[in-house]
Amino acid sequence: MAESPRRDPMPMTFKPHPWHGIPIGPKAPEIVTAYIEIVPTDTVKYEIDKVTGYLKVDRPQKYSNVCPSLYGLIPRTLCAERVGEFCSERAGRKDVPGDGDPMDVCVLSERNFTHGNFLLRAVPIGGLRMLDKGQADDKIIAVLDGDVGYGSWKDIEDCPKGLVERLRHYFLTYKEPPGAHRPVTEILDVYDAAEARLVIERSREDYRSHFPGMFGAE
Repeated sequence: MAESPRRDPMPMTFKPHPWHGIPIGPKAPEIVTAYIEIVPTDTVKYEIDKVTGYLKVDRPQKYSNVCPSLYGLIPRTLCAERVGEFCSERAGRKDVPGDGDPMDVCVLSERNFTHGNFLLRAVPIGGLRMLDKGQADDKIIAVLDGDVGYGSWKDIEDCPKGLVERLRHYFLTYKEPPGAHRPVTEILDVYDAAEARLVIERSREDYRSHFPGMFGAE
């Protein structure tokens, strides 16, 4: 009786890379997988290490502002040419490049989370069209799928304006020291759920073109 071929032990030994190895989800862009890097109580800015996939310390938060939502990335997305072109088109700017990072996502939930480094299902309801040092750096705004407090929200119009302003203020100030004269970031506008889905789809296309065949990219 012939022996069964031995399976490669690597997939069972190593965890998937949060950016490349986790599927975005079968219902994307209506519902997406999100990998959460930081939570509202964090006073340290964590982010994924693109090479290893481990969560690393990017920098201590030097000032009193903390992220007002769960914050992380959407797997198998990339802000590159198509996201930059879309930003240029919508904002009336010329030749805006993407920032070369995965698509960022802010996830609203009534629940308290003590740390990052986990996955969840998120429903995009809108986004912030943001420039960071002149590069497209959109922030998708989403709600935790099934959340009792926020889960019924379907569009940015369902979100209180004060909460949107809190997100805007955080991203306009989180890289600036007090008294800075030249802003590092700009928020050009706030968009709705339909546009958020378009941005996500463009970031998926950018990912496919830059990482063809990577882990069976969706």
